[in-house]
Amino acid sequence: MSEQRSLLVRAVWFLLVGWWVTGIWLSVAWFLNVTIIGLPFGIKMINKVPLVLTLKRRDRLVTESDGGSQHSLLIRAVWFVFVGWWASGVWTGVAYALSLTIVGLPLAIWMYNRLPFVVSLYQY
Repeated sequence: MSEQRSLLVRAVWFLLVGWWVTGIWLSVAWFLNVTIIGLPFGIKMINKVPLVLTLKRRDRLVTESDGGSQHSLLIRAVWFVFVGWWASGVWTGVAYALSLTIVGLPLAIWMYNRLPFVVSLYQY
């Protein structure tokens, strides 16, 4: 895996491009998720949000409490239908608003890293 870009490059990217492109990126990703057919593409886009926002590579989540195992596909599908589609919209909106405050950027990136779990209980 290649190294992270310098903080200066990432800051310039965020100020000139990242903050507005991320809004478009998230809107398209959320729309794809809601269409069900586009869900695989939407999830891939969600996984790239920190990279689009600040050129930061996505952190891997490690879950020790359950040994890192995924929930069954049935449970994840039921979650998505009843909770994930709308909760991810709220989660995304809050994260994006935080990312625009600069001070909230670290929390926004943390939230973006957990977005796949909010959408479909996917543990990365």
